[in-house]
Amino acid sequence: MKTENIEGLSLFEINVLIQQGGRFVMFPNLITKLKSSTIYFIRPEEKIYKYAFKHFIKNLSNGRRTFPLKPFYISKSLFYLAIGGKDYTQNMLADLKQINPIYNPNLYCLQYV
Repeated sequence: MKTENIEGLSLFEINVLIQQGGRFVMFPNLITKLKSSTIYFIRPEEKIYKYAFKHFIKNLSNGRRTFPLKPFYISKSLFYLAIGGKDYTQNMLADLKQINPIYNPNLYCLQYV
């Protein structure tokens, strides 16, 4: 999955921002069975509605193809807009820790330098 808004941040900086209130969120594409392929990192001072509104408009415009279920999809999309998306913080932290392991140098080799 594609992750946005983490360019130039180390794992330590991401952990600090998460402790201050940041989180990873995803807004599902409700019309198709496929999930949204973008996970956004929301910083503590950042507003989430600029990302949520874009997905709400996309679900609203794609809902015209499924006329009988359109009210259901619109209400579910509004629900995700109101709660701020699905929280994927713990899953993304686990993935980032596997990709970026902690560096443990061999101190024995560095003793006599």
